[in-house]
Amino acid sequence: MITGTALVRAPSPRLADGIVTHIERSPIDVGLARRQRDAYRAALADAGWSVVDVAPADDCPDSVFVEDTLVVCGGLAVVTRPGAPERRPEVQGARAAAEALLLDVVEIQAPGTLDGGDVLQVGDHVYVGVGGRTNEAGFAQLRDHLATRGRTTTPVTLHGVLHLKSAVTALPDGTLVALPGLVDIRALPPLLPVEEEAGCHVVPLGDERVLIAASAPRTADLIHRLGFAPVVVDISEYEKLEGCVTCLNVLIPPIG
Repeated sequence: MITGTALVRAPSPRLADGIVTHIERSPIDVGLARRQRDAYRAALADAGWSVVDVAPADDCPDSVFVEDTLVVCGGLAVVTRPGAPERRPEVQGARAAAEALLLDVVEIQAPGTLDGGDVLQVGDHVYVGVGGRTNEAGFAQLRDHLATRGRTTTPVTLHGVLHLKSAVTALPDGTLVALPGLVDIRALPPLLPVEEEAGCHVVPLGDERVLIAASAPRTADLIHRLGFAPVVVDISEYEKLEGCVTCLNVLIPPIG
């Protein structure tokens, strides 16, 4: 059974030059990163997703983090305008992929900036991290676009974290898992706190399956005890670049 379409992108040969903002730079094993990406891709396919490769952007070190280029909601694809100017060429391939899938395509315009990693969709509500890579103008444009799909959008102020989904994501039942202290919780419903940094990064894959990094074993055990089925992947090389399981894909569920 096909769950939906998952967009992914191969890592650039220049991956080791990717942007690092809140952690110290560490050496990157690009060969290992490629193998980890292949295993990640296979995990999506094994969970029933039809995996589509976005055209590579080899001159863009961070291009493997395809989530930041596109927000998809109810058949609408919002092409982003990344907050880091050097990442803006990445959106061309993402836009082409969205058009090939016959999605309705709109885009964020200057002076707005928006990274897809700041956008957390939970049912008909969308939370958007503001204050890092995404600015107020980008939030306002996304809010207006998603209103056409019946979504309500709420801004969330960030504190020392790259993206909203670096701090908060959602389990299949809508429960938010979070690392405390990184976001303004007043804008959010009650949270389930976790102790491991990678534990607050999860991706619902359909049914009870939840994608989670191998670096969060205690959180994976918690998720299992809550009745879900953890799908564990090793993304250690991407974590050295502030990457997590969310930012290596764009999931597009069937409409209707």
